[in-house]
Amino acid sequence: MYALLIDTPWAEAEQAAQFWSAALGAPTRTHPAEPQFVGLHGAVPGLVTAVQSVDDTPRFHIDIETDDVPAETSRLIGLGATEVTQWQECRILRAPGGHLLCVLPVESPAEVFAAEARTWP
Repeated sequence: MYALLIDTPWAEAEQAAQFWSAALGAPTRTHPAEPQFVGLHGAVPGLVTAVQSVDDTPRFHIDIETDDVPAETSRLIGLGATEVTQWQECRILRAPGGHLLCVLPVESPAEVFAAEARTWP
């Protein structure tokens, strides 16, 4: 697992980022190339945590990073997930129970991914 995202409608994203920053004691960080994300630095040790502006209802979702997006997507579909859409290189799936998750290419530093990645048979 790479990230925990707090999906928030665009109109409420700034207020949500301020709330979660104060609630979790985590300073915010933004990146001009990805304005839809406001990072909550250190909110959940070991996970990227961010408020993501969306054109949808509020929810939480997780990101799973992998060195083989098609294979991991197929594995999760085989476990019961359904594919919803694709955004850039990421695949958006819906798990049994209705929760969204994203399968994305490796974002972690190579040494972190190598040390912490799980391998499935």
